[in-house]
Amino acid sequence: MAATASLLGQAAVATPPIISLRPLARGTDHFKKAAEGGEAIISAAKLDGQVGYSVFNAETGLRLEGYNSQMGLPPASVAKAITALYALDTLGSSYRFTTRLFATGGVSEGVILGDLILVGGGDPTFNTDALSGLAKALKSAGIREVRGAFKVDESALPYIQTIDQSQPDHVGYSPAISGIALNFNRVHFEWRRADKGYGVTMDARSKRVRPEVSMAKMQVVKRSLPIYTYTDAEGLDHWTVARSALGNSGARWLPVRKPALYAGDVFQTLARSQGIILKEPKVISRAPIGKLIASHQSDELSLILKGMLRYSTNITAEMVGMSATLKRIGNVQNLESSASEMNRWAEVTMGLQDIRLVDHSGLSGRSRMNSDDMVIALIKVDTKETLRPILKPVAMRDNKGRPIKAHPIKVDAKTGTLNFVSGLAGYITAHDGTVMAFAIFAADNETRSQLAKTNREAPQGARPWNRRAKTMQQKLIKRWSLIYGT
Repeated sequence: MAATASLLGQAAVATPPIISLRPLARGTDHFKKAAEGGEAIISAAKLDGQVGYSVFNAETGLRLEGYNSQMGLPPASVAKAITALYALDTLGSSYRFTTRLFATGGVSEGVILGDLILVGGGDPTFNTDALSGLAKALKSAGIREVRGAFKVDESALPYIQTIDQSQPDHVGYSPAISGIALNFNRVHFEWRRADKGYGVTMDARSKRVRPEVSMAKMQVVKRSLPIYTYTDAEGLDHWTVARSALGNSGARWLPVRKPALYAGDVFQTLARSQGIILKEPKVISRAPIGKLIASHQSDELSLILKGMLRYSTNITAEMVGMSATLKRIGNVQNLESSASEMNRWAEVTMGLQDIRLVDHSGLSGRSRMNSDDMVIALIKVDTKETLRPILKPVAMRDNKGRPIKAHPIKVDAKTGTLNFVSGLAGYITAHDGTVMAFAIFAADNETRSQLAKTNREAPQGARPWNRRAKTMQQKLIKRWSLIYGT
């Protein structure tokens, strides 16, 4: 005990020990050093294919981190963010699309002596409620009879049978496009088991009305596969559905392949409800000059684009993108040529180096973009507050995928999903207020190339692959917020 006391006493007057008797305070970057690395996060996701990402400080433009950042990958619906910028720059945020009713041959005592013409104006959001409003406006204008034909002009934009030829015929997200659209060019198919088979309806329902449609026909047939078939027969959309796939009842939206005929069919029904009998609609490609009877204007473009980015509506992106190209160069031949013009705009306006989009929606898996270019675009417009206000907030999630309320990290971004393709790009606000622009692209193009067309709606393995990709995105965002937040 004495020896021990003596040593302690000597220690008390000796020089300070080299090793502290209490733990040293860790540096502020301790947790940053302990953060999981980007490549480790990618490896843990076990995604066959390739991944590329970039993250920059949105305010200074400083590059913070990247991985395969020059690799061109399918952006999927992230491409819609580029389309939104293209449309805003070309058309302006207050631009409105107008759908009109014209009369030829003069009007006498409530009678249109010539033809009634419904003229599309490229409005991607035009719906049955708006069409009903035009029918009411026709009656309010004092029209009670049309002596001539009823025509629908779709020439404002080129006719395209489907957005992406590689998609199954029955998916509602790849409808036809022309200068007029109704209900995103989808028809509502509903079925219910009856005593002798099934009762089916095809209608153009909206919040207020539910007019039946005669230009789209459905037949229930006894078979297992394919579930749906489509044929263009006698000028109509003819569908069949496998009886074994229906169950007792259900409904889904099917794509419309004849947009002008669809709008004309529904307007004929709505006009009849106003006491105005019209002849069968005829589709034309150029409207004669006549007297304006009524018109409908869309919301401002900024609101349309906000809806497009929130709900990822492909037809909106394509119609808005082609409308912008039409204004820029005076003509549009097809989606790919219009997208090429948008690519040129992006190169000149924002300095992008390798953007190769083949449409405006990102639905085609042939489009390519790298993460560096995407982030450069985001930084270019961030100071103008052009894009961020119309992007969708993306929730941060826990380990079980549940949204975390009041999470300190805020994300405003555009998602993109195809089979075995996942993208996310936008802005991160870290816990300390640091704002970063980022893009993450992942794709297994080899697996995609092996998918049969009939199996592209929900192929085996696509859903878990996508879940792993989204988990990877969340981990990368958390890493960046921790590492680059001050």
